[in-house]
Amino acid sequence: MTEQHALSLGFSPCPNDTYIFNGLVHGRVPLSGARFAQPVLEDVETLNQWAIEGRLDVSKISFHALGHVLDRYALLHAGAALGRGCGPLLIAAGDRDTPPDIAAWKIAIPGAYTTAALLLRLYRPDCRQLVVMRFDRIMEAICRGEVDAGVIIHESRFTYQPLGLRCIQDLGQWWEETTGLPIPLGCIVAKRTLQPAVRTAVESAIAASIRWADSHPDEGWEYIKIHAQEMAPEVINSHIGLYVNAFSRDLGDSGLRAVRELLRRGAAAGLFAECAHRT
Repeated sequence: MTEQHALSLGFSPCPNDTYIFNGLVHGRVPLSGARFAQPVLEDVETLNQWAIEGRLDVSKISFHALGHVLDRYALLHAGAALGRGCGPLLIAAGDRDTPPDIAAWKIAIPGAYTTAALLLRLYRPDCRQLVVMRFDRIMEAICRGEVDAGVIIHESRFTYQPLGLRCIQDLGQWWEETTGLPIPLGCIVAKRTLQPAVRTAVESAIAASIRWADSHPDEGWEYIKIHAQEMAPEVINSHIGLYVNAFSRDLGDSGLRAVRELLRRGAAAGLFAECAHRT
């Protein structure tokens, strides 16, 4: 990889991603042997679709999508969203009756390739009426009665209760109780066609960008706030505190075990080919 080639980069506008990448995309930390083009910020399901198409060199994607693209993309060990007490929530309206059997519910999911969708299908394989919509439309759709329930992610985790919505199942808690492992949500991948040295340099630069953000929290605030769906400072800080953690800095052995178990279970459910050995 030469200095003249600019790597394409995509991540979400969510506070955890803008926190992680702020230092890197604004030149606060170096990237050895390569450089990034102007990053694109898109909803994670859009990034999932693009990864399936092979559009970007380096991208944030859901761990569910990872199961579909490991033949073309390598998992990087920095920049992931993985942890405990941070999983998607299955919610419904608190003041409206729903069919007694969850299998009969019409449930909104924030993208077919999101980890939220995978967890719901692992939790209740009999749920078949799934409606794909953007994550930021799901709570509104529940309130309007367009769907019986929905799986929420990102900032919605902190804002659903004032809308009169109730949690039916914390899917992350279900995962943790079932497996004893933290829940893998999203990750950073790089094309396998990139030279190994370049992939290693990108991984190191992302880790350095997180360290820079940890050391300069005030300098990154405006960039994070500009892109956040929910502007309340306490929500933004809660989001970052929950999704940027030790696993973001390095997946480590326990993080990799969690990823491999998620991929193993997804493959066993027939959602993608067996691929855990490639992580």
